[in-house]
Amino acid sequence: MQFFSVFAVYFIIWWITLFAILPIGLRTQAEDDEIVPGTVESAPSRFRGGRVVLLTTLVSAAIYALWFVLSNYLGLGLDAIPRIVPRFG
Repeated sequence: MQFFSVFAVYFIIWWITLFAILPIGLRTQAEDDEIVPGTVESAPSRFRGGRVVLLTTLVSAAIYALWFVLSNYLGLGLDAIPRIVPRFG
């Protein structure tokens, strides 16, 4: 597999994983009863960007490794997924 393809697949997995990881451990200003004037109460009270990026990178690397093993060593690809919608005609 070419380097660009590897990077593209990993980037897509990383980006989707980011939105799954982002709300984990998030506390809003309303939950802490410390709303900063000029912000909405649903804004994070302490945003930990480094922790989110690190956790996203680790989880997406594990997902990518699983996908890599399944596709390259076990030969499972999109053709192995059964059709849900029956063919007509």
